[in-house]
This record gives sequence, structure tokens and C-alpha cells, in this order.
Amino acid sequence: MTPELVVEILRQTLMLTFWVGGPLLLIGFAAGIVVSLIQIVTSIQDTGFSTMPRLVAFLFGTVLLMPWMLNKMTTYTMLILSDLGKYAR
Repeated sequence: MTPELVVEILRQTLMLTFWVGGPLLLIGFAAGIVVSLIQIVTSIQDTGFSTMPRLVAFLFGTVLLMPWMLNKMTTYTMLILSDLGKYAR
């Protein structure tokens, strides 16, 4: 296994992590901004009020995006395992 191949595998892995985790991070960011704006407008400074909507947004996003995320991860895993002989050299 050449160093270039190792770098390419790591690059593909990090890009997959970015694409799979990115949408959930954006959902959490958007939910946090909305909750913060609501807290500013209403002057509510309760931690439970700020935490629960974000958790619900993450749960909704995870359930909604799970088939797509599993498809991406399964495709990548099959790609890596199909070329397993190439990595052993």
C-alpha cells in the first residue's frame, strides 16, 4: 500500500464524514439561531427552552436523513471492501 493510496482513502473518509455530518450540523445551527432569536425577543433565558428545540430538530433531521446517510456509508463501505486485495499489497 503506497502512501498516496493511504492519503486518498483518508481523504475519501473525511469527505464522507463531512457530507454525512454536515446536514445535521446545519440543522442544529439553524435551530440554535431560531431559538436564540426567540429568546431575545421574548426575554426567556431558560436552559430547558433552548435545549429541547435543538434536540427535537436533531432527532427530526436524523430520522429524515437516515436513509440517505446509510446509503452513502454503505456505498463507501462496499467500495472499500471490494478493493480489499489492492490494499493488502
